[in-house]
Amino acid sequence: MRDSLWLYPAAETIHLLGLATLVGSAVAFDLRLLGVSSQLPARATARYLLTCARTGFGVAALSGFLLFTADATALADNPAFRWKLALIAIAGLNALRFHVGPFRAAADWDRGRPTPVAARIAAGVSLAVWIGAVAAGRLIAYI
Repeated sequence: MRDSLWLYPAAETIHLLGLATLVGSAVAFDLRLLGVSSQLPARATARYLLTCARTGFGVAALSGFLLFTADATALADNPAFRWKLALIAIAGLNALRFHVGPFRAAADWDRGRPTPVAARIAAGVSLAVWIGAVAAGRLIAYI
């Protein structure tokens, strides 16, 4: 893939678009949980934004796999790449914990009750790990 004039840059562009969709949607939902635009219903916001985030994740994961296959040995040895994967795994575990925990009571938040502390903590963790994953991904080229 690296030998192609257009294939690697195309995969990289698709990867960045997927990442922007994923991280942008996750950040918007996290901000909702932290109180920004709290007048928006949490469940409806989640239904829209988390669908976008899942789609972005699928696109980023598939294109990321293609990019990985172009230079697997070097990437596997790159500490920034390993950090990126670890942070993505943490983000996934955090999302799972959020969905089986505080999000089950999201209907209450739609009725004007404040977002519970556990959900706000999950949102803060999500913001931190996605920022870290993006930064680690960017550092791959320099380490």
